[in-house]
Amino acid sequence: MLLLFKEILEKEGYKVLTSLDGNTAIRIASEQPIDLIVSDLSMPEMDGIELLGRIKPAHPDIPFIILTGFGTIETAVKAMKLGAYDYITKPIHRDHLLVTVKKAIEYRRLTLEVRRLKEDAFETASFDNIIGKSKRMHEIFRLIRRIADSNSTILLQGESGTGKELFARAIHYHSPRKNGPFIPVDCAIPETLLESELFGHKRGAFTGAVKAKKGLFEEASGGTLFLDEVGDMSLNFQAKLLRAIQEGEVRPVGSGETFKVDVRIVAATNKNLKDQIEKRNFREDLYYRLAVAPITIPPLRERKEDIPLLSKYFLEKYSKKKPPPRLTPEVLGILMNHSWPGNVRELENLMERAALLCEGAEIEPSHVSFETDAFPSPPGETIPLKKVTEKTIKIIEKEKIVQALAAAGGNKTQAAKILGISRGTLYNKLRELGIES
Repeated sequence: MLLLFKEILEKEGYKVLTSLDGNTAIRIASEQPIDLIVSDLSMPEMDGIELLGRIKPAHPDIPFIILTGFGTIETAVKAMKLGAYDYITKPIHRDHLLVTVKKAIEYRRLTLEVRRLKEDAFETASFDNIIGKSKRMHEIFRLIRRIADSNSTILLQGESGTGKELFARAIHYHSPRKNGPFIPVDCAIPETLLESELFGHKRGAFTGAVKAKKGLFEEASGGTLFLDEVGDMSLNFQAKLLRAIQEGEVRPVGSGETFKVDVRIVAATNKNLKDQIEKRNFREDLYYRLAVAPITIPPLRERKEDIPLLSKYFLEKYSKKKPPPRLTPEVLGILMNHSWPGNVRELENLMERAALLCEGAEIEPSHVSFETDAFPSPPGETIPLKKVTEKTIKIIEKEKIVQALAAAGGNKTQAAKILGISRGTLYNKLRELGIES
């Protein structure tokens, strides 16, 4: 029977490997790429159903056709429910065999093509707000695709301004939790406030708690909780967070009861947590609980091939002109040679300002100056008064804040000192100007 099948199929151009038993078939499938398996139902030692059960977990994309006698059709139907592609009843007719094999091979080809198209779409269009075609970025896209479907805790590491929240959102919206809430929280706030924010509180738990408040753990139930600046939490609160993640339950401030929560944790930090562990500023057990799947977002200076694409995207976003102004080779050279301490956030801010200042069809070098002054002018010239609008002032404010954050390495307390304002005022400005935390 094997020799007959081999002869019929090879005449049609197929390469055929044969096996007299299931164990040999499993070995062949593990050693060589296989497009289709045709197996008898009744075999010694291992029948077709058992072979199907052994093959499918390791090779779910290989179509499996069962050969069966008239009296075992019911078993063949059972095999299809277990994942078989089709069954053929004996006696075998040549034409029926060839048609069924051709359809199964085409089914596999289409399945692999659909998967490839989905993966390509995932790595490009599906990351709507993450712009990048560099090798480093595509490696991250592929990693996110592999881990998004799990519930594992993810730690995003990278300098301030690299867009860690965008990656956290991408993980959420490509996970089974995408229909649930995505709740971001900045952990660089006082411990008492952070505990109330995350766990909630009962009425009267502290001065000012005039009514009960639901915590963000509870609000994010069924979805994703994004813990930004997780390296800025106090050691005392780190212990409370670790307990909540391990037990999957939280206790509101002022309450003696705990309740279960169902959240996926994505954490982010611009600090080297291993260094913080050595300095005894961060708990090692919490680090390993958070860093089940660590991802490092590269700074812009390490993926400069993305600068032209990012610049074009931001000019299209902020320019009122259609088409938006274009970058000249001279300006592109300026951008490529800059060190970008503020990363993508700094580039976005620069392109927003350039779009405002540009009156022609091209961005000029004066529009992308990295001077301290937000609106540098050529010698002997001043900015027309008509350009000094409320929007202009906000752009200047935004740039100064971004520069201070970059200089402070993302530390908001230090940035507030540089700016000569209080930490609370800085937080208000961040919200008002739409600057990512």
